[in-house]
Amino acid sequence: MMQKNVLKVEGMSCHHCVNSIQKAVGSLAGVSKVDVSLTDKTVSVVYEDGEVSLDNIKKTIDDQGYDVK
Repeated sequence: MMQKNVLKVEGMSCHHCVNSIQKAVGSLAGVSKVDVSLTDKTVSVVYEDGEVSLDNIKKTIDDQGYDVK
């Protein structure tokens, strides 16, 4: 089942941050859409629940050096 979550992410400051999160999260199996907002400090993710977990998405963002709230 498709899920959509909006995560608060601290530490993003530039378009390089946006690109690195979009690339890392977007490459996960089951993720169909990633929208990163520097202004709102959010990452919106649409994903297939059976293929990837929210914890895995959070860990991927964390591994890029950002703090998921």
